[in-house]
Amino acid sequence: MNGTYGPAGTTASDAGPPGLPVAGGRETLREVWRLSRGYRLRLAATGVLGIVSTGVDLIVSVAIGYLVDRVQDGTADLATVLTVTAAMVLSAVLGAAGTALTIVLATRVYHSILAALREELVGHAMALPQHHVERFGTGDLISRSSDDVTAVADAAPAVIPVLTVTAFTIVVSLGGLAALEWPYAAAFAVVLPVYVLAVRWYLRIGLGVYRAERTAMSARAQQILESQRGYATVLGFGIAEQRHRAVMTNSWRVARQSLRARTVLSMLNARLNVGECLSLAAVLVVGFVLIDHNASTVGGATTAMLLVLRLLGPVNQLLLVIDTLQSALASLSRMIGVVTIPISPADVPAQTANTGVRLDEVTFRYSDGPRVLDDITLDIPPGQRVAVVGVSGAGKTTLAGVVAGTHLPQAGKVTRPGRTAMITQEVHVFAGTVRDNLTLAAPGAADHDLHAALEATGAAPILDVLPDGLDTPIGVGGHPLTDAQAQQLALAHLLLTDADLVILDEATAEAGSAHAAQLDRAADAVLTGRTAVVVAHRLSQAATCDRIMVMEHGRIIETGTHGELVDAGGVYAGLWTAWEAGR
Repeated sequence: MNGTYGPAGTTASDAGPPGLPVAGGRETLREVWRLSRGYRLRLAATGVLGIVSTGVDLIVSVAIGYLVDRVQDGTADLATVLTVTAAMVLSAVLGAAGTALTIVLATRVYHSILAALREELVGHAMALPQHHVERFGTGDLISRSSDDVTAVADAAPAVIPVLTVTAFTIVVSLGGLAALEWPYAAAFAVVLPVYVLAVRWYLRIGLGVYRAERTAMSARAQQILESQRGYATVLGFGIAEQRHRAVMTNSWRVARQSLRARTVLSMLNARLNVGECLSLAAVLVVGFVLIDHNASTVGGATTAMLLVLRLLGPVNQLLLVIDTLQSALASLSRMIGVVTIPISPADVPAQTANTGVRLDEVTFRYSDGPRVLDDITLDIPPGQRVAVVGVSGAGKTTLAGVVAGTHLPQAGKVTRPGRTAMITQEVHVFAGTVRDNLTLAAPGAADHDLHAALEATGAAPILDVLPDGLDTPIGVGGHPLTDAQAQQLALAHLLLTDADLVILDEATAEAGSAHAAQLDRAADAVLTGRTAVVVAHRLSQAATCDRIMVMEHGRIIETGTHGELVDAGGVYAGLWTAWEAGR
């Protein structure tokens, strides 16, 4: 294998972009132990049942050895053979039943803990400040909440039975060897370091390789996601070939990391084969010496060989699924890496008891770029509707994000109400019925509340064209909605939230001028009586607000009512003149 592996198992040439943190081994174990808090008694009972089941199953090996000795000394008769055979059958049946029950109980605990982790992952990801997601990219987060969750869940059918049987078989078989004749256990113990060193080598190298593979998958997902989301931009600038090459580069990185993982597994296989040969040879040699010195019988040596073979069987089975186990562990550490991201109080804007908004000397930049907001100070009294206007790139959308709390400023203080709702120009329709989409905002809302919200925002006619009204499936795979209908539904959804502060970031701009007046009326119904910040695409919408702020290069350069700004003859007056001329 080429390349020098670092802590994450990647080479310098294959290192992808920095992503969300990955939990270390101890941190992963600590979080899994915490999540298992309500299942520890069940885990203990499962362990006891597994040890007992494996012990009962070992009666078969002991019985075969006993029969060998009886045959050798000539004391075996039909009754002895039938009795021993019956005992073997009974122990095999009871052992198999106990082992099956152990696997079922272990799998149930596994999936219960995984379900709790999945819920924490989604909940914590949704609570992450926007700047965390923007810094690392949404592709990594999506990969962890989908690919990694799937990898851990899919590992259960293959890994849990093998791990359960292997763990208890090793413990009981070693105990059986020691109880039979201690030299047999000593012979196996001498070879045990071969297995220990092989597994330690694999854990040191393999986990890093699988993490690198998952990281490469995240980078590929990010490239594909960015290309899909920016499809219009990709076509508009003619960079489809460039984006295609970027996806191909990341795909080959995934292929290289996958090949490394398979290579590491093959090298582990070779080491374990050496251990298997040495184990059998050691027990055979010890058995020969003990029998030669009358310290053991042929039946005892037979039992010892069967116990060793019983040990090697589960170990070989573990080999078949160890790559799945390592992949699952790598995915588990990535999932827990998200759960353990600290969210400090500084990540959450201060909340006021009233519905006002205040920004004190706020400065914001994306990563290490230039300032997008430069020393912004503003005060919006409760119930006031403020429009933000300016040319493209002035910082309007960033200001809306800071007020909403999705962006954390590098300097200054933001104070806003506790109940805040925001709609951007790209609204999302969830897969489900119309009722499902609306009740996301108000789970206890009755149908008459939903109809009232749709009526207030002018969206009631939508139900007339839907075959099943509120029960019509929409979103992915459902009844298609126009852009204007989707925005009306989003405004009705917002109306049901009963938010103190409403932020509209060009929320009525996407549907085009054909539905402008209709959407403006819907927005007016939503904003009535609420504190509002409106990033206005159309100046006719800004003109209806209580106050207008004009932005330029990240600063507020003008503020006042529509009439005051027009009379002042400044930047806004020029924008208004151009707007009027173009209507």
